[in-house]
Amino acid sequence: MTYLSTGELAKRLEVSVRTLRYYDQIGLVQPTERGNGGKRLYTEDDIFTLEKILILKDLSLSLEDSKQIIQEQSMASILSAHRSSLTEQVETLDESIRHTTSLIHVLELEGEIKWQDLLTLVVDYKKEKNWASYFTDEEQQLLEMQLPSLESQNISTKKWMNLIKRIELCIKNGASPNSEEAQIIMDDMNILSEETFHGDQELMDKFWEVRKSEEASAELRLYPIRQEIIDFIEQALSV
Repeated sequence: MTYLSTGELAKRLEVSVRTLRYYDQIGLVQPTERGNGGKRLYTEDDIFTLEKILILKDLSLSLEDSKQIIQEQSMASILSAHRSSLTEQVETLDESIRHTTSLIHVLELEGEIKWQDLLTLVVDYKKEKNWASYFTDEEQQLLEMQLPSLESQNISTKKWMNLIKRIELCIKNGASPNSEEAQIIMDDMNILSEETFHGDQELMDKFWEVRKSEEASAELRLYPIRQEIIDFIEQALSV
């Protein structure tokens, strides 16, 4: 039978000698044999146990939980714990990606991070959306699929962001809502609205009423649009 010393095992599995001695001390992984002078000698079974411990450690399980799994549970339990950990990591990464995408879009829209608005969005994001107060179940399903979102990188979101920036540029340059430039933007907005709401004019009108309300927009966690932009759109549409 082949044995490995503490130093040899540490090198093979890329762990410290101190870690192996600690695991021995707490009874987690103890060498089966002792050589001359009490030298620790690890068998292949010992090594396999240590490898399982290291896997569980990577899953952020405590040493005590790892010990119980090794001693009492089956491989199915280990794999189940592994899957649960990976799922949680994926969910955390997905959330981080969504939030990062939102920040990128805020920068594109505003040119800067308005921290007060951002903090409000973060707080509101944790609240439950009360869509049922404004829309039917069928309308909610359509809106969930079609509405642009700062967390999304889809084409529809990009189009709406570009449209808002064009309106902001009109306002900045002092263009009138009844100017040719503004009316072209409104034509583009009508086309985009047709795509987003699948031609449902009643739903378009309902959503626009919600969008004009600061309170309702906040309740549904919609990104706040400045009042001057809403006023510009209202005036341009009335021409």
